[in-house]
Amino acid sequence: MSKTLHLTEQLIALDSVTPEDKGCQTTLINLLTPLGFDCETILSGEVTNLWARRGTQQPLLVFAGHTDVVPTGPITQWHSQPFSPTHRDGKLYGRGAADMKTSIAAFVVATEEFVTQHPNHNGSIAFLITSDEEGPATDGTVVVCNQLKARGEQLDYCIVGEPTSNLVLGDTIKNGRRGSMSGKLTIKGVQGHIAYPQLAKNPIHLAAPAIAELTQEVWDAGNAYYLPTSMQISNMHAGTGASNVIPGEMVIDFNFRFSTASTEQGLQQRVHALLDQHDFDYDIKWTVSGQPFLTPKGNLSDALALAIQKETGVTTELSTTGGTSDGRFIAKICPQVVEFGPINASIHKIDEHINLADIDPLKNIYRRTLENLLLTKEIT
Repeated sequence: MSKTLHLTEQLIALDSVTPEDKGCQTTLINLLTPLGFDCETILSGEVTNLWARRGTQQPLLVFAGHTDVVPTGPITQWHSQPFSPTHRDGKLYGRGAADMKTSIAAFVVATEEFVTQHPNHNGSIAFLITSDEEGPATDGTVVVCNQLKARGEQLDYCIVGEPTSNLVLGDTIKNGRRGSMSGKLTIKGVQGHIAYPQLAKNPIHLAAPAIAELTQEVWDAGNAYYLPTSMQISNMHAGTGASNVIPGEMVIDFNFRFSTASTEQGLQQRVHALLDQHDFDYDIKWTVSGQPFLTPKGNLSDALALAIQKETGVTTELSTTGGTSDGRFIAKICPQVVEFGPINASIHKIDEHINLADIDPLKNIYRRTLENLLLTKEIT
């Protein structure tokens, strides 16, 4: 059994359902400390975070990830116990296998191999690990980033080990993510008997033209890395349940997945301007769960793409599709942030798994990336 596979199985066996870490980070500390890493545990609420750094010089390459996993769902639907790593049909099964305990294990073993072979490498290596990525993400990576910023630590490169590959290992690197902003729109009418509409004001009727305009508005044209910003309605509710009552209000939940071509302030202003053209009373409560970030093609993506090509023969592509990630917090203090990891087809599903044949190549890609970035001027 390879070191990477062995460590992956150790981590999967720890049932670290968010926000629990269940000793995963202690396992990492025990491996990183002998390699010369200074390991710092940062607790916040119920969340355990790890900042581990080897070296004091620039550039600083950070491996970032999370030890927490989503709940298993009905265990009876799994073909093997979710926290008992199991081999079947060339795959490793277990909760967190793809998202993202294999990536963390590959980070550590790749670093061990690199440091053992190149103890006097240029720059520094660090790990930023949290147990709060799958949860509210309020006590995890964002807390560590705020502390690093406050004490003036400079990050140059960061690889987040999210499962980004689509069909084969290495086919996709995420070099950005959309922002996410939700709105709860309440349109206020006057409740009344449906037979006396002149004595009431139907918020559904009031809202209909505005809804049509909102859904047809072109918010931006996107850019070289992003498709145009999308606004989608997820829920609409009005009425008392009775068929003879005009409702007094209508509530609409909607969401913007916005690119770097737009800002939250600009989108909010445009929504209010559009609604203000209509003759009704309304209120909106806004929630921004993530800002967009983008790392244009550069040293980090080039080094990672070269490592992928050398290890797998795959020509990768840069993508900004998908939901939010902790990369949005790291991008505020690090100029180059990308995400790269195994195939993502089974993440969060029953019988989550990873191809056994992909585990060591993933580790090798991370090691090759270290070599590409930190051996250009090796210290002697």
